[in-house]
Amino acid sequence: MTVVRISKGSFDVGDVERAELLLRDSEDGLRDVLVELPGLIHYYVGVDAEKGYLTNVSVWDTLEHAHQMDTLQEMLALRPIFEAAGVGFEAITNHQVIWAITA
Repeated sequence: MTVVRISKGSFDVGDVERAELLLRDSEDGLRDVLVELPGLIHYYVGVDAEKGYLTNVSVWDTLEHAHQMDTLQEMLALRPIFEAAGVGFEAITNHQVIWAITA
């Protein structure tokens, strides 16, 4: 069962440069840790500059592996930094894939 995990936050569109900078900086502390996690298939970090949203979308081989992110200290340490910059987060969701197209 493949699982897609979605973390979504919103920010004032006037702060898009700051949001993008925080996302870029987060790669330094996360990339090496993430690639070592069992079950990770894909990881994407993006921003919608027009609507003021940022997302982390990851694809996992099982729900159990997706839940590793719930306690990943490097990720948890970033949340207060983003919140201090005005980012508000929605509930993180894990979606069982029903069907997909891959190219």
